[in-house]
Amino acid sequence: MIVVTTEHIEGKTITETLGLVRGSTIRARNLGHDVMAGLRNIVGGEITDYTVMLTQAREEALQRMVEQAEKMGGNAVICTRFATSMVMSGAAEMVAYGTAVKVV
Repeated sequence: MIVVTTEHIEGKTITETLGLVRGSTIRARNLGHDVMAGLRNIVGGEITDYTVMLTQAREEALQRMVEQAEKMGGNAVICTRFATSMVMSGAAEMVAYGTAVKVV
């Protein structure tokens, strides 16, 4: 599966546009991690627990998007984007979306 953020794939021809595909996941913060994040906020620096959590959320959303594209018969996704939104206090949704296509 080819996944790109561009409208075209260099060296490939889009033969069919299959439609919108998306994948999402909702992740909640962990109280223990929040305490450490609060301390890090005072001192400064990267909050690695949140970095790991968001990285995992992006990968899971991306994988779910790819699975949907494969079910539609696609072998590529173009115009891939990510979005996030707060669902409730302490929980956020990560969404990956794009256009499933067939390429040769």
